[in-house]
Amino acid sequence: MQKINKKNCRIWSRLGQRGTVCGVALPEIMEEKSNCYVLTADLAQLSGLERVKQKFPKRFVNVGIAEQNMVGIGAGLAFEDNVVFMTTYATFLSMRCYEQIRHNLGYQNANVKLIGSSAGMAMGMSGNTHYSIEDMAIMRAIPNMRVISPADAAAAYYAVHYAAQHDGPFYIRLSGNLNEPVIYQEEAGFQFNKASIVREGRRLVLIAVGSMVSEAIKASELLEASGLFPTVIDMHTIKPLDTNILDKYISEDYIFTIEEHNIIGGLGSAVAEYLSEKEERPIQVRIGINDKFVHPGEYAYIKQENTLDAAGISQCIQTYIQKRM
Repeated sequence: MQKINKKNCRIWSRLGQRGTVCGVALPEIMEEKSNCYVLTADLAQLSGLERVKQKFPKRFVNVGIAEQNMVGIGAGLAFEDNVVFMTTYATFLSMRCYEQIRHNLGYQNANVKLIGSSAGMAMGMSGNTHYSIEDMAIMRAIPNMRVISPADAAAAYYAVHYAAQHDGPFYIRLSGNLNEPVIYQEEAGFQFNKASIVREGRRLVLIAVGSMVSEAIKASELLEASGLFPTVIDMHTIKPLDTNILDKYISEDYIFTIEEHNIIGGLGSAVAEYLSEKEERPIQVRIGINDKFVHPGEYAYIKQENTLDAAGISQCIQTYIQKRM
């Protein structure tokens, strides 16, 4: 496992989360673990799995466009005392295979790590069939399933290495595209079930996940110009949720959850479920996809149209707070 430094982070950022996971982290894990297998559903080249395919041909399986079969094969390998990673687009992995994941992985607590790539709306012009705005909701509903959505390539690298060292099923949600912003430039110290405080502020808390962490940081800079100084939290682990950090900020005025996901069932819902049991709690506002199918377009355009870019997030927060004053 490599140390996270500025040089690595720049390289990995160019590769994106998927390229870093499939082209860097997985080959390292397979080198360390002779019982590690990697499966894909016809996305070897697009995922950057060439190194895995070339170096470990006997432990690499391309099942073709047969995602449900992939889950069954992966579960079988796991029951033979192997560590199994399987990957395809997040939309197909989380929804086309849901019954198989629920029964074969969740119910039987199989040691399989699911890597859902191009989550959210990263597939751009491919349209809603290739968007995954429901995956966190349905995956966190499966008992025994852990759900992680890294903020950048370095965090994704850490998350996959972490999953390899711990038994049981994981869903690792990879978001964004190539050349996404770097969040962690030094040893990220990834701690499962412990959120990261990216910026410390007062009275206002932005809790973001995945690709939205960088947008939340930029939004916080815009808000500072308006006299608002938000805390920014990277809630990379959706299940189990870091409730300790919610308790730490429960006396603040506002919590805004920000996610490239439907506002129903994802990060916002997870936070709201916990806060709803507290007698005193801040006002929570969910920022995400407002329970609709979005109009396809280039990735940056889609984020802008759905107020999921920094300017949109900042304006949404300012507008809401001004209405309350």
